[in-house]
Amino acid sequence: MVLALFVVGLALAALLAWLHRRRWAWGLVGVLAALFLLAACGPLPRWLLQGLQRPYAAVTAPAWEQRNAIVLLGAGTELQRGAAPQPTLFAYGRIVKAAALYRSCKTSGQQCLLLVSGGDSQHHHVAEATVYAGVLRSLGVPAQDLQLESKSRNTWQNAQFSRPLLQAWAPRKVVLVTSGVHMRRSLLYFAHFGIRPVPVVADHVSAIVSFWPLAWNLAACDVALHEYLGIARYYEYEWMGWNAPPLPPLTGSR
Repeated sequence: MVLALFVVGLALAALLAWLHRRRWAWGLVGVLAALFLLAACGPLPRWLLQGLQRPYAAVTAPAWEQRNAIVLLGAGTELQRGAAPQPTLFAYGRIVKAAALYRSCKTSGQQCLLLVSGGDSQHHHVAEATVYAGVLRSLGVPAQDLQLESKSRNTWQNAQFSRPLLQAWAPRKVVLVTSGVHMRRSLLYFAHFGIRPVPVVADHVSAIVSFWPLAWNLAACDVALHEYLGIARYYEYEWMGWNAPPLPPLTGSR
């Protein structure tokens, strides 16, 4: 995303130069160069990521109620030739965190459901929820305590399709597990469908401040911008009346 914006900016600068607007062209090139260095050397993605992750930096196990639901959001699958789909690098942290929370809940003696939300958005012929459930079972989560939501293709649908499943389970507490960079947008979408879960972050993304441009920082910038655009799109759709109607609070949860 960031590199694409720079290419478009350079193309615009070339057009300005061709139109004999050289002062404007060189000014635009200077701005693009400054933005590139801020992004590739770390300050810009670091600032963007802090705005997304800082509110959820302190990860603590919640106080369990009598009836609890842990919602695990998908982060894609990897497909290697000759092998079944596997969770992505980001997904493993979420899976392990959800399994640890489940164990904490069961150790407390309370009821606990682990709801895994994620469909086949990458067309790997198997839903993320199905793939993750296999890993969770290997980590000791019994099949009877797993609920799979395997239709969703994005975060909005994660919230939308999880709502009726949670309503049927009627938990006293809902815990949401996802990556730190993804949590702010996820909570916004879940709140729209009347679900206000306790956020538990599975992993964080950090930029590397460096004197030398790094591809990692550009990737981190892309990830952060994707989240901010998703948040902005929500408010735009709300203003245009394109979002589904908001739902009342989930019955019984707090």
